[in-house]
Amino acid sequence: MHDTEDRITELEIRLAWQDDLLDNLNQALIRQQQQLDLMQQQLRRLYDMTTQQGQVESGSLLAQLQQEIPPHY
Repeated sequence: MHDTEDRITELEIRLAWQDDLLDNLNQALIRQQQQLDLMQQQLRRLYDMTTQQGQVESGSLLAQLQQEIPPHY
């Protein structure tokens, strides 16, 4: 009988440790997802900035090219 109680106690201890581990892993996963979300927002902003900058630069380059008359004209 004593052996059964010891086994149940050991199982309860292991369950408590596993619950704690699961909570810690869940919190780590939440933090990682928040970091991923932030990085995606930053990447999206960076992409928008570079495409806008590229449009501005290509627009001014296009305007310069249109203003220049080739020497053979």
